[in-house]
Amino acid sequence: MAHRITEECTYCGACEPECPVSAITAGEMIYIIDEASCIDCIGWHNEASCVEVCPVDSIIIV
Repeated sequence: MAHRITEECTYCGACEPECPVSAITAGEMIYIIDEASCIDCIGWHNEASCVEVCPVDSIIIV
C-alpha cells in the first residue's frame, strides 16, 4: 500500500530522511510521495516510518 501526503503538510521535512527508498521529495508547497516507489517500509520497518514521524498526521494510505 502506498502513502500520500495531504495538504495539511507543514513542510517540516521530518518525513523525507525517513524513507528507505527515497520516495519522498520536496514539492512546491508540501512534500510529495512517489506512490509507485513507496513500499510502505515493508522489509525495513514495522510501520511506515514517515507516518510515525509526521507531527501533523498528514500522511495517509491510498
